[in-house]
Formats: sequence, C-alpha cells, structure tokens
Amino acid sequence: MFKFSFTLFCALIGFNAIAQSQQLDSLASTEILEEVILLSSNQHKNHTENKSLASLESYLQESNAVNFIKRGAYAWEPMIQGMSSERNLITIEGMRIYGACTDKMDPITSYVEISNLSKANIKRGQAGAENGVTIGGSIDLKRKKTGYGESGLKANLQSGFESVNQQKVLGAAVQYGTDKFFTDIDIMYRDAENYDAGGGKEILFSQFTKYNFSFTSGVKLDQNNKLEASLIFDEARDVGYPALPMDVSLARAYIGSLEYIHTSENTFYSSWRSKIYYNDVTHIMDDSKRPVVPIRMDMPGWSKTWGMYSKLVGTKEKHNWNLSFNSHFNNSLAEMTMYPDNPNEKEMFMLTWPDVNTIYAGIFAQDKYYFNEHFSADFSLGAGVHQNSIQDEFGLASLRIFYPDMNSSKTRFLINTALAVDFRQNNWKHSIGFGYGERAPSVSEAYGNYLFNSFDGFDYIGNPNMKNEKSKEISWASQYKKKQFKVNFNTALYHINDYIIGRPDPSLSPMNIGINGVKVYEQVNYALLWSTDLSANYNISKAFSSQAKLIYRLGQDDEKNNLPLIQPLTIEASLRYKYDTFYAELGFQAATEQSAYSPEFGENKTPEYGIVNLALSKIVYFEQQKLILKAGAENLFDTNYSTFSDWNNIARPGRNIYANVIYSF
Repeated sequence: MFKFSFTLFCALIGFNAIAQSQQLDSLASTEILEEVILLSSNQHKNHTENKSLASLESYLQESNAVNFIKRGAYAWEPMIQGMSSERNLITIEGMRIYGACTDKMDPITSYVEISNLSKANIKRGQAGAENGVTIGGSIDLKRKKTGYGESGLKANLQSGFESVNQQKVLGAAVQYGTDKFFTDIDIMYRDAENYDAGGGKEILFSQFTKYNFSFTSGVKLDQNNKLEASLIFDEARDVGYPALPMDVSLARAYIGSLEYIHTSENTFYSSWRSKIYYNDVTHIMDDSKRPVVPIRMDMPGWSKTWGMYSKLVGTKEKHNWNLSFNSHFNNSLAEMTMYPDNPNEKEMFMLTWPDVNTIYAGIFAQDKYYFNEHFSADFSLGAGVHQNSIQDEFGLASLRIFYPDMNSSKTRFLINTALAVDFRQNNWKHSIGFGYGERAPSVSEAYGNYLFNSFDGFDYIGNPNMKNEKSKEISWASQYKKKQFKVNFNTALYHINDYIIGRPDPSLSPMNIGINGVKVYEQVNYALLWSTDLSANYNISKAFSSQAKLIYRLGQDDEKNNLPLIQPLTIEASLRYKYDTFYAELGFQAATEQSAYSPEFGENKTPEYGIVNLALSKIVYFEQQKLILKAGAENLFDTNYSTFSDWNNIARPGRNIYANVIYSF
C-alpha cells in the first residue's frame, strides 16, 4: 500500500515541495536557520490552514526541525532535530516553564491553544540560546495581540467535530483595540472519547477534556512606553494515556506576566523590553480507571516558577545587536503513593522529585554584522549560573542511599556561543554555522527517584554527580528561490560529549512490580546526531501549487549503539488548489522502515507506512462578517500504522472525518 500510494502520488504531482513553506514567514536576509510558523493572523491564513481547530502539535510539525513523542491523543512531547525535551528550550513569549510530570505528560506546548497563538519561532541548535541554555534548539510560542490602532471591537465563534474520537471543539474570541489600549480574550473547550486506530480498533484510555483561557491586554502610557499584561489558564481532566500504565485526572497551569516596553530614537538602542512572570503547574497521575493494575498508586507533581528578563535591541551602522539578561527560580516536587490490596498493610510513600529548587541567571549577547550586500556574520555568546538544591530532608536521605557523599546543592556554570556566516548572491542564500553549548542535567536526570519508564520497562534513578553535557555543532543551510520555485536544504552534525542516558545497574532492585530492572543515569564519552532535510515549493499556476519535504536523522553513541527515537526517512508532499474563496489540498505522508532503532531502550523496528489526507475550505462573506467552512479526511484509507516516536508503538488514529466552522464579526 505504501509503495503503490507513494508512486501514484509522485506521478501525480512530481517532486516539489514543502508543506510548511506557505506557513513560514519570509526568511530574514541574514538568517536562514530560523523558521517562523504563522497561524491565523489574517483572513488568508485562515483560509489555507487545513484544519483551523487542529492541535498545536499539528502546526509545529510543519517545521522540518520538529517532531513529537506521542503517548496518547493529548499533550505530545516536542523534539527538535531528533532531541527530546531535556536538550531543548520551549518557552511562551520568552517565559521559562517547568513541567510538573515525571513522565513528561505536560509539555509546555500543551498550555497554548491554536486559537490564541499567532506564530512559533523555531531555531536550531545554539541559534536558540537567547532565552536560556539548549542543545537541540528552541521553540518560542507567541500569542495573538490585536495591538494598538483603531481596530474597534471584533469577535469570532468557533466549533469543530472529529469522527475518529467524537471530539467536540467549541471556542470564542474577542478583540478590542484603540490607539492607546488593546485586549484579547480567547476561550477554547475540547472533549474527546477514545479514538479508533486504522481498521477500527478502539484505543482504550485515549480520551481527554480540556479548557483553555487566554487573556492579553496592553496600554500605551505615551508614545514610547507601553505596559502589557497576560494570563493563561489551562486545565485538562480525565486524560487517558494508552501507551502508559497511568492516566491523568488533572493537569492545570496558571501562567501570568507583566511586561514593560520602551521604544527609543536613541542612536544606542531602539527598544528595551522587561518582563516579570510567574507560573504554577499541577499534574496528578493516577490509575483509578484502569481495570487491572499490579498495585494502585497516585503520582502528583507540582512546579512553580518565578522569572524575569530584560532585552535591549539596537542598530549601529553595519551592526544589528541585542543584549539580554534572564533569570528564574523554580521549585519542582513530585511524589508517589502505593496502595496495597490488603487494607491491613501500610501505604508506601516516596518522593520521586525531592523538592528541588533551581535557580538560573544568564546573559546573552548577539551581533549581526553586514560586511557588504553579499556577506554577513552572526555571532552570539551566552553565560549562565545554574544551581540545584534539595529542600526535603527525606528526599535527600533517599538519594543518599545511592550517593552517600552527595551534597544538598550543586552549582554549575554554563556557556554557549555560535557563529554563522551568510553569503547571498542572485537567487542563492548559503549559511555555515558553528556552535558550542552546555546544559545541566534535568531534575529527573539528576534527582529522580525510581521513575518508571514503560517503554523499556525499567525504573530510573537520577545521578547528581554528572558533569555538564557539552555539544559542538556544525551546520549548513542553502536556499534557492527563483520566480515560482523555492528549495531549502539544511544539515547539522552534533558531537555531544558526556551524553546523558540511562544504563542498567544489576546491583539495584526495582521498586515497581514485574519490570525489567533499574537504570541509573550515566554519561557516555560522546554521542553523534546528524539531522538533514530538503524541502521545496513550486507554484504551478495561479491556482495550483505543490510542496514536498524529505527528512532523515541518525544518532549513535561512542560504542556505535543507536540512540532512541531517531527519525527514519520521512516524506511529505501535497498538491494545493486555490481559486477565489475555495481551497483544496491533497496530501501524502510516509516513512520508510525504522532500521536504526535502540533495543536497549525497548524499541523495535517500526514498519514503513503511507497515508493520504484531503482538506477543503470555503469562505462566505456577509458584508463585514465572514463564515469559514472547513472539512476534510485524515488517513483517508484508514491505514493502521505507528511512527518512530509513538511510545510503545501505540497506533495513530485511523480515518478521521472532520469539520470546522468559524464565524467572525
């Protein structure tokens, strides 16, 4: 089916290319390693988005750099260039947020809804280090802002339905703006039952219910000074995770900020932005709705973060520069309570995160220098101080069973630097980049206590004595654009010293029942990761355009063992038709067999697959009002498949017929 579908589709549209290219902002003249995915910022974008009320993950995956680890139908964990969340930096408008789940079931991307997001800035490698340390790159989510102007009052109502899991989507948004004031309010509700995989098999425990409220408001104090406030409230209940042994009864986040913005005609700088913020995340795992479990347990977690940043931006002759300082304090606490079947036996209690405080303060400077119209260079340098300290004596004593001489706190110094040289001539742009960056072990990697990994069936124990992980990178990017045709190529190689990964320790006994053993986080000498992608776009005529992209990654440690969750050759292509107020797209997605997999991590060889999608859209105008009608079919032929990043090979949804209605007035 895969080979036939791929051959048929290629014969239909040829090799043309990138599904994201119409979603990406125009590339800056000196930066072709940054991607900007734009969402419904105007009526035309609403029209060409296949499913306006899709999940945020579906939009971010338009970037060649982004994938997601899927453990269910909700809250997927983002990866950048094949690296999972510990090696990446995910922020919301520059704000640091720590998840409260030891199983990574509450990624930062789950707190923003597609209806209130305007764009996502995606940067690869050390190009993404402005808001903090990273190895793989960064994603910064920007929410919608009406802005200052005589826009008056606007509103929209949104509704959607998906057949594969009976998902109901309801939303509403209100925007109001004057020349001195604006406010944006957005509400979104989603409710879904279990979804069906290809062939009609029900995937149990994949249901969820979610509420999201977003508020942003600003006031112009005078011509050069503004004050803006924002709030996000996000809550999900009864969230099933079919790839895991536990579900989530509650995932809740409060995220608030206050920002001061100053613009200036000063020759030294053009703008100065300073923000203070706070977020509070609660995440409660339980297995109360699972019919058969070895032992009942609850696993709540809490994360609270206070932070600030201050950023200066300026232009001086041939220099475009920015200077920023950011700092945050986080407290992470997670626990586990096991309930024996015998009521006469005592419950067993454990701190899985032993009340860990994290303090970070860093400075970052960047300068883009234009030698002439053909050559430019972009140099950045950052440094930070990172400190962890354990607040709970019981948690500290638990870890001292394994590390008797460990201290209650540890301070690390982290640096990062990058250099990119760009060349532009005629229809070509080229960029070669070099980077070096360090990161500290995450709370789980350093202080986790018997964290169960259902993929490989091991309990994991942290290691506070590990060194900083250090990455050296080299990258190349090229773009060719002429009239109706554009092609992009990106490749990057990462040499990561002191690479952190879990390794079995046969001397330790597992805590959970019927599992394979215990792994302790250790560091191998180095790991190599290679990421490459090719994409293109061809406007066949005024009405027709075609897109395609190819992505491939490899990863091995110093003993030539494959790293886990490495993407095989993946292909996407589509043919689009747009005439007046009607839009249609036929798309194809496929991947080859995952030959480079990690048995040590519990992986097996994921088979090849291919699926076909269809999307239709129509806009109807009523004077100053607008009705957007969308319908489509995902996985049109109801293929049963899973990808390299599907936890425990959990099957993806089968045929999904969806409909979206958006009424704007």
